[in-house]
Amino acid sequence: MSSQRSIDTKKFIFIVLAWTIIGSLQSVYDHYLIGSHLASGYAESYSFIKSLFFNTIAGFIGGLIGSTILVYVVNKKYRSAPYFKGVLIVCLSFITAIILIAFILAALQVMILYNGFDSKTGMTVFKNLIFTTEHVKNIIFWAWVVALTQLGLQINDKFGQGLLWSMITGKYHLPTTEDRIFMLLDLKGFTSIAEKLGNKKYHHFLKDLFSDITNPILANYGQIYQYVGDEVVISWPRENGIIDNRCINCFFDVQDSLNKLTDQYLENYQVKPIFKAGIHCGNIIAGEVGIIKRDITFSGDTLNTAARIQSKCNEYQAQLLISGSLAKFLQLSTYTLKNLGQLELRGKQKSVEIISVAL
Repeated sequence: MSSQRSIDTKKFIFIVLAWTIIGSLQSVYDHYLIGSHLASGYAESYSFIKSLFFNTIAGFIGGLIGSTILVYVVNKKYRSAPYFKGVLIVCLSFITAIILIAFILAALQVMILYNGFDSKTGMTVFKNLIFTTEHVKNIIFWAWVVALTQLGLQINDKFGQGLLWSMITGKYHLPTTEDRIFMLLDLKGFTSIAEKLGNKKYHHFLKDLFSDITNPILANYGQIYQYVGDEVVISWPRENGIIDNRCINCFFDVQDSLNKLTDQYLENYQVKPIFKAGIHCGNIIAGEVGIIKRDITFSGDTLNTAARIQSKCNEYQAQLLISGSLAKFLQLSTYTLKNLGQLELRGKQKSVEIISVAL
């Protein structure tokens, strides 16, 4: 799960840094607003340096608490839950965090500037700091920050890891040629399963299934390109996917993860899910398409060939088939291999070398 931990750590650090900077910018905004013609001016007790210090600290502490809740709680435990549940948890956690931060900062200010709570002045200042309308302003301000942060995390999951940033920076605004690996992960016997479960229960089955295989995919640095019915299309930049045989290990880690959940699936759906897959690599064209529902698409013969290879799994009673062009980049000595030779694939003029891979 090193990849998933790395992704979560990056999210955590980004939120902490972003909220710390936002806290600092809040002080700058307040400073110029108070000094503008719209306000009556600065109070005697006002200090920009003090305001900057405490708002920066507030942003940092809020970032630590907020990123922990958003990254490690809300977007883990409530990943498959309705969106409003996640929002509700965020709101309640946010209010709790604001109250906690207010108490911490008030206590720090009393300890630093008024020698603690022993003096009458210290207690009076502490009460004034706690029961101030400034907290209302902070709640409204940080409510937007929290909401936008949660929205950003949701959008990032919607597009897939790393693709949101690629869209923001315009990486795929113009068509780009990339060397990629594609794995088409297909549910074995999906027709009979769908007939057995019925439409509604089959949908819940797929929802649980796709949720349970997400972590093994991310752990092997796979990018979930799209879901097509019962099929999952996973992609890697070639240089990334061949490291430690990630594209191969991904398949067996997915199946191993499902094997551990066999009893659960048998109890809930009377089905043991088994996947078959085809993997191929080559050049594709990546680019943004659409206006209203803009998306990043991969097109080219590589993806089609991967689909054709996957379609041969049943014929050769194999769970995993890969192309010979991919095999030459991998270290496969620890696997059981069977070279099926050059096969004619539907829609392909040239034959393709195909190899069966097993543990």
